Amino acid sequence: MAAEVLVIIGTGGMGQAVLRRSGAGRKVLLADFNEALLEDAVNIGMAEGYDVVSQAVDVSSRNSVAALAATARELGAVTAVVHTAGLSPAQAPVQAIWAVDLFGVAVVLEEFEKVIAPGGAGVIISSMSAYMAGGNIPEDALAELAAKPADDLLGLPFVTSIDNPGFAYSAAKRANQVRVQAASLRWGARGARVNSISPGVISTAMGQQELAGESGAQMRAMIEGSGTGRVGTPGDIANATAFLLGSDASFISGVDLLVDGGVVAALDSGQRARSAG
Repeated sequence: MAAEVLVIIGTGGMGQAVLRRSGAGRKVLLADFNEALLEDAVNIGMAEGYDVVSQAVDVSSRNSVAALAATARELGAVTAVVHTAGLSPAQAPVQAIWAVDLFGVAVVLEEFEKVIAPGGAGVIISSMSAYMAGGNIPEDALAELAAKPADDLLGLPFVTSIDNPGFAYSAAKRANQVRVQAASLRWGARGARVNSISPGVISTAMGQQELAGESGAQMRAMIEGSGTGRVGTPGDIANATAFLLGSDASFISGVDLLVDGGVVAALDSGQRARSAG
């Protein structure tokens, strides 16, 4: 019997949590740009009994992503793809954020569309910040971000006009959501599904770096004002991912699942209350 293959791109806290939650009984292909982090994830996975292999990947390179997809197909039936890799405003300048968070996601969707097995599913990690981009992205620009081929994205006038890393990050994450919507039709033609998840503040290395940065106080205030009042865990995202990958979500495709502890709901409710007042 051919192996069922789970591909996890990005082996930080979320990627490792997805491995633990969804990796049992599957051949797991771990991929990351950071080869030291990748090696650690493989060693941990093997020590815990998972059937893991690895391949370095640079999601800002189509050739690198295509090579990863080819490897996945050689391993067996690619039934699950989870893309967690990304750069935050505290980690990278605008150009790198666009290359990884916008182009990288678009290329992963395009290349893994070619190898996803019937009945398979993909999950792209977006961000709650996509909801905060709001009306700051013109409708015509959003339409281009959704529909243009990946190789054309970095040259779009909207993209080249942005020089603020925070807004570039939010806009890229909003683009992830609308590209998943568009990709769901093409994945559906192969008998597969694809969705996105928008995490709130999650206690990963990236999340801790953001909390320690310039926006940390604002993020803590949002957490304190949310319905749950707590920071998220990688396990929270892994649980949501497992649901979207599984048969219980077989009628769900092309949507974004907001997993933020209620932050966006609190912000939206507060804005409506101020407007009513």
